[in-house]
Amino acid sequence: METVTISPKFQVVIPQKIREAMGLRSGEKAKVISFRNRIEIIPMRDVRSLRGYLKGIDTSFVRDGDRV
Repeated sequence: METVTISPKFQVVIPQKIREAMGLRSGEKAKVISFRNRIEIIPMRDVRSLRGYLKGIDTSFVRDGDRV
């Protein structure tokens, strides 16, 4: 877990290890939400960047008898 300091202008710097692990770049947009007494920063990704995200997952399942 990393620790950051909130500046007088209420700004924070995302630590380098986290920026690199998440592939964040300067100028990217992110959503900031309050959730269960914590702050979450969620990068806004282009839908095209998610292509192939679910590749290889098992889509087989047992259907009920009354379903096609």
